[in-house]
Amino acid sequence: MRVYAERPERAAGQVLADVVAVAWAVLWIWLGVAAHDLLLRLQGPGRTLVQAGESIRGAFDGAARGAGEVPFVGDRLAGAFAPGADAGSSLVAAGQQQIDTVAAVATGAGVLVAVLGLLPVLALWLPLRVRYARRATAAAEAREAGPDVLALRALTRRPLRSLLRITPDPAQAWRSGDPAAVAALAEAELRSLGLRAPRVSGR
Repeated sequence: MRVYAERPERAAGQVLADVVAVAWAVLWIWLGVAAHDLLLRLQGPGRTLVQAGESIRGAFDGAARGAGEVPFVGDRLAGAFAPGADAGSSLVAAGQQQIDTVAAVATGAGVLVAVLGLLPVLALWLPLRVRYARRATAAAEAREAGPDVLALRALTRRPLRSLLRITPDPAQAWRSGDPAAVAALAEAELRSLGLRAPRVSGR
């Protein structure tokens, strides 16, 4: 598949456009990652809750184990510390939920930023490049078969004004097989794609 033109000026423009498109895509992917990382900082309060809850739960669990060793009344004493341990567990759960929510929001926001930035590339640049590659490849293959097919492509693709500059009646010239007109039409089609005309032997 032919991705770039053969004529240097057209190929240079294509390369420049590709570099700009890739740089734009990389920039917006980076911005998406940056937005994700920035939002993840909001997990701080949730982590604080988790740490506080674990400390409280650990303290009450330790106290309950110590109270459980008291003869006769150990079980009752240990049970008295259960609400405190449960409160610590609730703090841990609340903190973890906040962490998970922030992570989900950060991921969604990062993806959204990247996708919004990539839309111009995906909707404009990529289709144009694919369309050019298909047309240029087909024209390059037709070039090997001779000028007639290329001239016909020019009749169906080139603006009428540009065709009339070549010959007053382009369709009739093609039908009659006018060599000069057919060659000029074929060259016009190739030039529009930045491709060179086939070399003529003996020149």
